[in-house]
Amino acid sequence: MPLALILGLVGGILIGAIGGLFVQTRLSQSRVANAERNAAKILSDADRRQKESLLEAKEEAIRIRQQTESELRERRKEVQRSEQRINQKEETLDRKLESLEQRQRNLQNKERDLEEARNSLATLDDERRQELERLSNLTAGEAREMLLAQVEREIRDEANRRLREIEQEVKEEADERGRKIIAVAMQRLTSDFVSETTISVVPLPSEDMKGRIIGREGRNIRSLEHLTGVDVIIDDTPDAVTLSGFDPVRREVARIALTKLLTDGRIHPARIEEMVEKARKEVDASIKEAGESAMVEAGAPGLHPEIIRTLGRLKYRYSYGQNQLKHAVETANLAAMIAHELGANVDIARRGGLLHDLGKAIDHEVEGTHAILGAELARRHSVHPGVIHCIEAHHEEVEPTSVEAFITIVADAISGSRPGARRESLEGYLKRLEALEAVANSFPGVDKSFAIQAGREIRIIVKPEEVDDLGASRMAKEISKRIQESLDYPGQVKVTVIRERRSIEYAK
Repeated sequence: MPLALILGLVGGILIGAIGGLFVQTRLSQSRVANAERNAAKILSDADRRQKESLLEAKEEAIRIRQQTESELRERRKEVQRSEQRINQKEETLDRKLESLEQRQRNLQNKERDLEEARNSLATLDDERRQELERLSNLTAGEAREMLLAQVEREIRDEANRRLREIEQEVKEEADERGRKIIAVAMQRLTSDFVSETTISVVPLPSEDMKGRIIGREGRNIRSLEHLTGVDVIIDDTPDAVTLSGFDPVRREVARIALTKLLTDGRIHPARIEEMVEKARKEVDASIKEAGESAMVEAGAPGLHPEIIRTLGRLKYRYSYGQNQLKHAVETANLAAMIAHELGANVDIARRGGLLHDLGKAIDHEVEGTHAILGAELARRHSVHPGVIHCIEAHHEEVEPTSVEAFITIVADAISGSRPGARRESLEGYLKRLEALEAVANSFPGVDKSFAIQAGREIRIIVKPEEVDDLGASRMAKEISKRIQESLDYPGQVKVTVIRERRSIEYAK
């Protein structure tokens, strides 16, 4: 390559570099100038804004200062007003304090006057007491005793009057509610009554049958009596044989067996034994059926079979002419109605009423009262404890502690004392009346006593100079308690104590 070309290229490159450096320098100078102008403008704006900020700050400071000065002026005024009020209150308190001090001085003066008056009154009281003692010839202690005795009599009379009023109110309310409940229960239930008997009469087709019943040398009649446990009485009664025995079940077995023998016509010891066995099975079936029917009629299902069988035996048991099974069913229904009215446990009351005389079916076989025997039998067969308590407490041999037990007692009394339910002999009736009057006459202060209303009420007339009103009320309670403890009677006995003072004078 020629040297001139190379030099030319080198020179061109140098010229281009120098030119580019110049252009770049110019551009840099232009940028620096622009930056300086912008900086000056920014500084100018900053100064302007700073001045404005300072101006605003000064104005805000002036405003705050004015507001603060205004608040300070208001506070000064408020403080001044508070000082005025405090000064006024202090003046008021000073006036009140002066008034209190004046009142205290007045009270002290009055207390001093009162003490002087009290001393003067005490002196006058002593003088009056001395004068009264001189005039009445009584000391202060004796007069006090007389006054206290008079006050005691007045208080006792008032207490007796109030006690009678309260007792009368409570009695009327209780009687009204009791009559309502019992009347409702009795009206909802009625039953028939049959006569009590210890004998059964079997009719004969002819008089010749009496000899066949006796048999050769009496072997037939002895066999029948031995197998049944009853007495066969063949007397002058035409066309009839009497069976006598206290066990109604055995008597019924004998009646059925003898009836079958008379119908069959073959009467000898072997045949008698066969017929007695058949009759016993029939009676057992009848007893079971009667117990189940009573259980259904009384609405007490689920009883133990032995309980049902024992209950069924009451079909042949009577008390004062009242059939005991019907009595048990009636008592159960009455107890359920009364329990419903009182809000007690109806099921326990119902079962207690049904089973309360359960022991009467076995009391001729086992020692003990029928209430305790019935309770023990029920306990052996897992009867509810509440029902057992009703059974053992229905004659109060055990203290009744539940509402259902008292309901059973009431239902039993209602069923046994309803008109026509039971009857007793004239001798027993008179003895019961005499026993009631004897209990009443045993109390001191009794003048006369009268048993009335078939022994359901006894009226006692007391001596007014020996028994006061409170004592008469207390005597009525004690006599009723004594009757409950010592006498047996159906239903309840009303005890009425009468105290009357009469003053009689004659004008002549």
